[in-house]
Amino acid sequence: MSLLVSTTVDPGRFHSFGPHHIDELGSRYGLSADNVQAIRTISQVLPFRVNEYVLSHLVDWDRIPDDPIFRLVFPQRGMLAADDERRLGELLRAGDRKELRAQVARIRAGLNPHPSGQQQHNVPTLDGVELPGMQHKYRETVLYFPQQGQTCHAYCTYCFRWAQFVGDADLRFAAPGPEQLVSYLHRHPAVTDVLVTGGDPMIMSTERLRSHLEPLLRVDTVRTIRIGTKSVAYWPYRFVSDSDADDLLRLFEQIVATGRTVAVMAHFSHPRELATEVAGRAIARIRATGAVVYCQAPLIRYVNDDPRVWTEMWRAELAVGAVPYYLFVERDTGPRDYFQVPLTRAADIFRTAYQQLPGLARTVRGPVMSATPGKVLVDGVERTPHGDFFQLRLIQARDPRLVGRPFRARWSPAAAWLSDLELDPAAPADILAAVGPSAARTEATVTA
Repeated sequence: MSLLVSTTVDPGRFHSFGPHHIDELGSRYGLSADNVQAIRTISQVLPFRVNEYVLSHLVDWDRIPDDPIFRLVFPQRGMLAADDERRLGELLRAGDRKELRAQVARIRAGLNPHPSGQQQHNVPTLDGVELPGMQHKYRETVLYFPQQGQTCHAYCTYCFRWAQFVGDADLRFAAPGPEQLVSYLHRHPAVTDVLVTGGDPMIMSTERLRSHLEPLLRVDTVRTIRIGTKSVAYWPYRFVSDSDADDLLRLFEQIVATGRTVAVMAHFSHPRELATEVAGRAIARIRATGAVVYCQAPLIRYVNDDPRVWTEMWRAELAVGAVPYYLFVERDTGPRDYFQVPLTRAADIFRTAYQQLPGLARTVRGPVMSATPGKVLVDGVERTPHGDFFQLRLIQARDPRLVGRPFRARWSPAAAWLSDLELDPAAPADILAAVGPSAARTEATVTA
């Protein structure tokens, strides 16, 4: 494999590239005119950002356009409907900025920017007032979106939070500070976990991150602070050589010293992201603080839809002391049609990969749909004389009474999401109410 390393930019210093650099990147890496045009057109709708580390150490430029990391970070033809892509291309060539903006807004609205009812069902209130930059879906866990952490070191083309990055305030979750969160947590002692997410909280300076995390330590009932991040994959220098990397690790140590758990929810999509020396050092330094590293990612067509990729990745995670945690089903948002994998194939991929793991790596769960009622695990396919069924289970739910209870749905070779499934009518009434046809219709309406 040939990985080109820049001689003009120090990969240890953060340097990002966006839509205005597409011609520069095309020239630098010899991208075809078709590739350049596709990237320019589709990045009008889907956010595009990449950095020097990803370009120099992760993309295999000898394999483009089929390289999985290239597809992970560069918009590709087929991610938008053909008619939409063609229309955008015409408007770009004509220089009609007003109509271009109108068409971009129309296309984005049709891509289900907030799947699973995040804006309709998850936004908490305090004294009747909705709280910005927070979600509370599960009893024990609150999601917190600090305003200064709503970008990333690089953008994944499949990202289900793509709406955070497109500059539309109406689509964005963002909290200016932790004051309302702390008040909410004092009123809700059942919440034990706060997931700081984005975007990517690790885009913030340590000083800024500290201002969001330290107030949480005044809430005794909060026992775990989770940090959702792709930085270990896309910018591991954040934990190794950034100017405040040591301060960041000391912050982790200080939180752990209070008796709480710091859980770094690392997002690895491909084993190549774990293969660099600096990524290994980053994980080692995080773990040395007493923090725990959990690893999760969706199953993505063209990127990791091969059981050998997952076996290699989970083994690599275990080898560096991280915990394989979730294999998700790609959510029904953004360029979902491009990336989605049918549930029956997802279950086969998971099972085949899982069978090759040592016991300590079998902490991983999947395939899991983070849908409106909760996290629905696809346990497999049951063959019966009366037909074939998906075996399902809610491993997290809005209603905690539903957690852990099995149910099933008619098998379908094309089903790729919960709303595609027909539940067995013999399922318990409360399961049918939460997950069945009426709930599926609600989800379909929300995601339309």
